[in-house]
Amino acid sequence: MATEPTQSGAQIEPRDGISHVRGSADIPLSDATVSRFLLDTVSRFPDRPAVVFREQNIRWTWREFANQVDILASGLLALGIQAGDRVGIWSPNRVEWLLTQFATARMGAVLVNINPAYRLAELEYALNKVGCKAIVAAEQFKSSKYLEMLQALAPELANAAPNALHAAKLPELRAVIRMGDAKTPGMLDFDEVMRLGAEALDVTKLDALEAKLGPDDAINVQFTSGTTGNPKGATLTHRNIVNNARYIAIAMRLTEQDSLCIPVPLYHCFGMVLAVLACVSTGCAMVFPGEAFDPGATLAAVHDEKCTALHGVPTMFIAELDHPDFGKYDLSRLRTGIMAGSPCPIETMKRVVSKMHLGEITIAYGMTETSPVSFQSSTTDPLDKRTTTVGRIQPHLEVKIVDPLGNVVPVGETGELCTRGYSVMKGYWADEAKTREAIVDGWMHTGDLATIDAEGYCNIVGRLKDMLIRGGENIYPREIEEFLFRHPKVQSVQVFGVPDEKYGEEVCAWIVVRPGEQASEDEIREFCHGQIAHYKIPRYIRFVDELPMTVTGKAQKFVMRARMIDELKLAEAKTA
Repeated sequence: MATEPTQSGAQIEPRDGISHVRGSADIPLSDATVSRFLLDTVSRFPDRPAVVFREQNIRWTWREFANQVDILASGLLALGIQAGDRVGIWSPNRVEWLLTQFATARMGAVLVNINPAYRLAELEYALNKVGCKAIVAAEQFKSSKYLEMLQALAPELANAAPNALHAAKLPELRAVIRMGDAKTPGMLDFDEVMRLGAEALDVTKLDALEAKLGPDDAINVQFTSGTTGNPKGATLTHRNIVNNARYIAIAMRLTEQDSLCIPVPLYHCFGMVLAVLACVSTGCAMVFPGEAFDPGATLAAVHDEKCTALHGVPTMFIAELDHPDFGKYDLSRLRTGIMAGSPCPIETMKRVVSKMHLGEITIAYGMTETSPVSFQSSTTDPLDKRTTTVGRIQPHLEVKIVDPLGNVVPVGETGELCTRGYSVMKGYWADEAKTREAIVDGWMHTGDLATIDAEGYCNIVGRLKDMLIRGGENIYPREIEEFLFRHPKVQSVQVFGVPDEKYGEEVCAWIVVRPGEQASEDEIREFCHGQIAHYKIPRYIRFVDELPMTVTGKAQKFVMRARMIDELKLAEAKTA
């Protein structure tokens, strides 16, 4: 059973009046690889429930799950995928995603998370940036037709032998492994790879491969949008994500008796680390309500599966609370979980505690580059602290709040949050310059503005740059601006966030068109459609004659934002 760490020797409360805290070191860091992490849990709880995918009618114990993982790992090996090779996964929440996560870890391949909302330009960039040798893809999801997009980027698939692709635009890619029952020229079926694995299964060989892996080996690349216009591949190690999951689970007091409902996406750290690996840490069962979030399906899963824990971004909890059939579901077994991914409205947090029985729910804060959680509230923290802050520092981490000159600010003052410790990523894949900019003397500069109070509780108050968060998705305006600059009618553009009741923030673009040109909002959105993720497409578009600028020629986004708030009569919710 997991227990909360004592805080002896820790500096969770600032000393000498400065905003510098250090987490407990009472529970040692683990050197386990992701594969060993899973196998240890299997040895403790072989016959306990492990995995439930309700839409796919799959229910596995830990032993059954681990066996399926070994079969897929053997299948990947049979295709010629080796330790260190990159394998992309592009899918909503399906059992194939989960199997790929652990099968790649079992034999040392690097899992590359592809955002399910990506379109052609983003997909091409991500696959080539890390040199994916294989990609496991769903057929489609909502309006995203994954296989058609892969065929558009690699028309050579039509005449390629499976596992022998040579595509001009995707030179490193050899295998496309598709989910579903249909057959597609040039692609392998997921079930076919599983059959290969079952025939070639050799647990001794897999154990030998796993034994060669080290805790500091790269095992996962997660793309996070960058201010330079292209996503950056945050490269995480076994040590990064295994330990972060352990301490997250401890903060929630998860045990093998719990079952966690997981409506958050697997491609994101929230699903992959805060949910899946936290369950692996303790033997807690994983319950997936569906491929994507649906409030009714989530409530039904909690009811039917008697879940004791629930994760979600604030918009998910709001949708659940406001569901017309909310009162029909028995949520009385719920106890804990995490609300994270975007600023958490204080009133929403209070409703979740009072109406959903989540009296021990926690708030977590972090970023992909720190694996991700740096701060998390405890189940025993006073309610006011759990509703107005993101908690206190996690074990084995160190955080300081600094001013623009790098000086640590006094307690209570605002500055940039910097994190140091085991959780800091290995770096951005194949981008030493950006890595050096982000990590200075071991400190990850988050770009988030924060305060730390005298008790060590942290509050995120803004962002150093202009990143916005829409429904849990980090959006960097510069990336959208760079794309919109490609439109032949756009002379200049500025993108920024405005408050939104449902998503927290929405994307707004101010555009100056070229002399003699005219453009419409629909024309701009159509230009974006199919090329950038749907959540990045501006909801609000305004055509202006000029942009407000400083005397030095810098755009004043705060002026634009204030004007839009006034024009649209928007209000900002108070958040932690």
